[in-house]
Amino acid sequence: MIHPLVEQLRFARSEFRRALEGVAEEEAIHRFLPMNCISWSVGHLAWQEQRNWLYRGQGLLNRPDVNERFASGGPASTPSLAEVWEAWREITAAADPWLDGLAVEQLAAPPERAPAGQRVLFSVGSLLLRTTYHYWYHTGENLAIRQLLGHRGLPEFVGNIDEAAPYRPA
Repeated sequence: MIHPLVEQLRFARSEFRRALEGVAEEEAIHRFLPMNCISWSVGHLAWQEQRNWLYRGQGLLNRPDVNERFASGGPASTPSLAEVWEAWREITAAADPWLDGLAVEQLAAPPERAPAGQRVLFSVGSLLLRTTYHYWYHTGENLAIRQLLGHRGLPEFVGNIDEAAPYRPA
């Protein structure tokens, strides 16, 4: 059975996607300083998923370009929305089988690979929580950008969590 925290990550991903339905390429690259643009946030979350689940979890770096272009603290950019969605889909699809197999013991343990020269003080479960919360942060930011772009009728609250990802004990 898939761990409830993995289900919550999947729900956060689906809400991130839902908040970006109907965004056009030219809108996705518009920056309201000092914020990054919408397309950058898609690439940035692809970077975090790749770092946490592919690299730290499995030693894989499927998309070195994402690693170079969208890391925290990296330079701002305005990438193509289609390009970053493709990278995001590729990375999350590669991560999902590993996430599906996580056991409670693995969630409590540190990841297999830590940043060079660093002692790991966090667990895989903490990374899962951090990534889920990171999605919610950028979902809100992207909806604010869409409001500034003049979009109306946007999602106003969390979607159907009661059916898509209800509480259940681990």
